[in-house]
Amino acid sequence: MSRIEFKNINKRYAPDLSLTINNANLQIDTGEFCVFVGPSGCGKSTLLRMVAGLEDITSGDLLMEGVRVNDVPPAKRGVAMVFQSYALYPHMTVRDNMAFGLKVLGSNKAEVERKVKAAADILQLTPMLDRLPKALSGGQRQRVAIGRAIVKEPRVFLFDEPLSNLDAALRVQTRLEIAKLHHDLGSASMIYVTHDQVEAMTLADKIVLLHTGALIEEKGSVAQVGSPMALYHRPASLFVAEFIGSPKMNLLPAKLVRAEATYAVVELAGQQVTAAVDARHVSAGAEVRVGIRPEHITIAGSVKREGQGCTLPATLLHMERLGDSSLLYVNVGAGIPTLNVKVEGSASTSIGERLTLRLIPEQLHLFDAAGQACERPIVLPS
Repeated sequence: MSRIEFKNINKRYAPDLSLTINNANLQIDTGEFCVFVGPSGCGKSTLLRMVAGLEDITSGDLLMEGVRVNDVPPAKRGVAMVFQSYALYPHMTVRDNMAFGLKVLGSNKAEVERKVKAAADILQLTPMLDRLPKALSGGQRQRVAIGRAIVKEPRVFLFDEPLSNLDAALRVQTRLEIAKLHHDLGSASMIYVTHDQVEAMTLADKIVLLHTGALIEEKGSVAQVGSPMALYHRPASLFVAEFIGSPKMNLLPAKLVRAEATYAVVELAGQQVTAAVDARHVSAGAEVRVGIRPEHITIAGSVKREGQGCTLPATLLHMERLGDSSLLYVNVGAGIPTLNVKVEGSASTSIGERLTLRLIPEQLHLFDAAGQACERPIVLPS
């Protein structure tokens, strides 16, 4: 069992006692793959190190299976950590690197051999057990570091940006191996720190997005907790909307015209646009921000969704062809940021062409002056 709970966790560093973690509250269930993600300096690694017992907690309670572990030594917490640096012993073989921690703990030879063999089979390292680290690729070295954690049979695995030192192709391969490892190990919980939202979206059962800078003091460390699809389709704030998604969500200044229980009408670029949100807590005439993801904007005249939604006239400024898709950069009016529109790669358009953008109410987000999202009564895609 490996349920972890953060209860009102705070961390201040001397000498200025500035808050690094502010009022962090969350729960990680047994067997869950939880990813801490956010900009640099948001406290991802600090939270991870608290679980490992490598970082003191200024106030609050850290619980494992309901037991407070703030003062429990790292060796007695049942956790294993994989760092960004492989930190392998260069003079030891793969076998000896993986076995070293068990030998230090005094495990008998047969048990050590059994655990090393099992971990090597899981990570496809069996043919490399007698090699030195210098004879391995970066991805293989990282798998050895993961194997060193597996042999300890921990309740919780902690990963601190383990793919940062790998090239793009190895990152994808190793990411798949970590996902498979989570599936194979079953009941062991995993906490994974990254600044890469692609890693977060593809690996996580649960994402914890953390605030940075002044937002930590103002709103607490945790910006939003939920499944990858929940954060993508229902961001709770402007901060979440801007961080999750690549290319980023379009965020456009507008004014609220009127609000009903199931929809709101806003004035955007001189047009009235309807969003399927509940904005009744916002006063008519108030400044708001309209959000829409690039792939949710369609070009009027295309087959998809013809006759639905609202329209905005636009001018194409630039186009990037990416193969399977193209990114259009369009202008919809003075004072409005350039919009990104994601279309099929075969789309035929030219610079300066006049377009009509179609916006579907159910795909629009609305954020009030405080940056909080209005409720969107829609069903998330599976």
